[in-house]
Amino acid sequence: MIARLKALYGKLGRLDKVFFLVLAAAVVANYAFPAGDFELLLTLLAFVLAVVWVFKWLGVLLKKIIWRLRYRLLVAYLFIAVVPILLILVLVWLGAYVLTGQVAAYLVTSELERQTAELLMPARGLAYTAPAIRDQQAGWLASALRTRFSGLDIVVRSGSQVWRYPADSNTQPPAAGWGDASGLVRRGGRLYLWGRAVHEATDVTMTAPVTPGTLAQLLPGLGDLSFRRIEPGAPLEKLADDTASERSSLPPAENGLDRDIYYPAVVPVAVWESPGKFGQDTLGLVTRYSAVLGTIFPSKGEFSTGETAATLVSAVFWLVGVLFFAVELAAVVIGFRLTRTITGAVHGLYLGTERIRVGDFSHRIGVRGDDQLALLGASFNSMTEDLERLVEVAKEKERLQSEIEIAREVQNQLFPKNLPVSQTLLLAAECRPARLVSGDYYDYMTVGPRIALAIGDVAGKGISAALLMATLQSTMRAQLRAGQALGVGAGNGAPAPALSPADLVSRLNQQLFAFTPPEKFATFFFALYDDSTGLMTYTNAGHLPPILVRRGAATRLEVTGTVVGAFAFSEYTESTIQLEPGDLLACFTDGVTEPENEFVEMFGEDRLTEVILKHSSRDSEEIIAAVMSSVRDWTGSPELQDDMTLLLARRI
Repeated sequence: MIARLKALYGKLGRLDKVFFLVLAAAVVANYAFPAGDFELLLTLLAFVLAVVWVFKWLGVLLKKIIWRLRYRLLVAYLFIAVVPILLILVLVWLGAYVLTGQVAAYLVTSELERQTAELLMPARGLAYTAPAIRDQQAGWLASALRTRFSGLDIVVRSGSQVWRYPADSNTQPPAAGWGDASGLVRRGGRLYLWGRAVHEATDVTMTAPVTPGTLAQLLPGLGDLSFRRIEPGAPLEKLADDTASERSSLPPAENGLDRDIYYPAVVPVAVWESPGKFGQDTLGLVTRYSAVLGTIFPSKGEFSTGETAATLVSAVFWLVGVLFFAVELAAVVIGFRLTRTITGAVHGLYLGTERIRVGDFSHRIGVRGDDQLALLGASFNSMTEDLERLVEVAKEKERLQSEIEIAREVQNQLFPKNLPVSQTLLLAAECRPARLVSGDYYDYMTVGPRIALAIGDVAGKGISAALLMATLQSTMRAQLRAGQALGVGAGNGAPAPALSPADLVSRLNQQLFAFTPPEKFATFFFALYDDSTGLMTYTNAGHLPPILVRRGAATRLEVTGTVVGAFAFSEYTESTIQLEPGDLLACFTDGVTEPENEFVEMFGEDRLTEVILKHSSRDSEEIIAAVMSSVRDWTGSPELQDDMTLLLARRI
């Protein structure tokens, strides 16, 4: 238990800890220091922290709720559609409440003004009546108005004489400062309706007490009325209920929405003892919507049998309300369906991306409809199909890459690893493929007392060129080994057949033509160097003429035949040169001379010759590095445009 509490405490944030600490302190202070300033301060602080804490966790809860798009849209729909409608309904209810109460108050005050006007007009008539007939008219008016106003008193004052009607009334006339007046007046703590008229030295005052019966008959069917006196400085709960109408005057509710309306209105009340001074009373109204409508549109005005203006207004109101509810219900249904459509599509996309994330590219999501979401789903399915194909292509490419890597390793094994043993010739060579494997070829090996040199360039690049290069190398070596075997077999005294470069290249051409496609061919340079005499016999089958550097000058060897593997009838001849000490022979492929710069200008054989002449006195490896660097600087790109091969032979 303690471990769980510690774990829970560790999960609480700083605000949570402070809030619970202050709350506990407030609870303790409530018992230790009740009604004290310290307890009040802690309670206020705890309340503020509670509000902040509630808003914090509401935000956390809201974030968790709206994580899913469906709930996010529902919350957005709630704030966009439902909340404004609720606010409109509240505003309509509040407006109807205030308007109904205000109309009811206006009807009551208007009726009070009308009734007090009924007292003011007779009072003016008596004030302007001659004294001889005033008494007779006053008595007649008193008896007539008592049927309308219960408890009516009439006080006539002319000079120092006062007449009262009825005669047993003890009502004293108001102060002389009052002029013509009507409305409500408070006398001796009670509320009256009054009308007062003054003419010369005569003033007439008529008063009728405001009783529950008076208020009930004021506007029958409107509701319950009451007056509360407002006394300066008196708290609201101390206001005395001076006058209240009978409860039976509130009509029954027509339906469940016809609720009671409690509405206050302030009315001016004259102060009997203080001329020209008015106080204020609160007119309390308890009415209903149907009561106000029934008062405004009385049932006497019927459009047809049983159909009054009030019932017509109520019917229109209900019709509009039903239509409003139907439209809102339809909007909710449509909004819910649209929300489900959107969230369903997004949820399907989410599940699809999760399946793709774990490598399942065969997953497809359901597509319904022809809207943009459906097109999005179709695009997703198309994308997964493309990804599935790309994965297969990537796997195949990876497999091919692995095989090419193996082919590169195999090709590297085909190039000679050891230099032939020679007393007068130094050899150096390098091949840089444009791709992982190369279509260029160079080779050298010892053939009896002579050294064989070869360099070739297969048409094309990549795997096909590398395969043809391997065929070329294996065929040439087989021819050399066969010729070498013949020479060894002739050691019993018979003359050994001479190994001719022209014959070897011819046989090589016949074999490549027979076993390779017609579009596959290669340029080939083959030479035999005699280490004892320095003679080099060669056949150049369409290859770029090698460069011979002698005493600072460069010459080119001749071409003695066409490419190998292209034509079965090709014939080849051979040439012989004498290599002198210090001579440098440079054999190269077109990957050295044909790379282009940004102006589409080739490096060329002349620039190659200049570079070789410039560095001819250096070691062969330095010459090769200088040539490769010059070509790379010329193109301005680290990537090779073609396979580059360079073979150097120096006579010492």
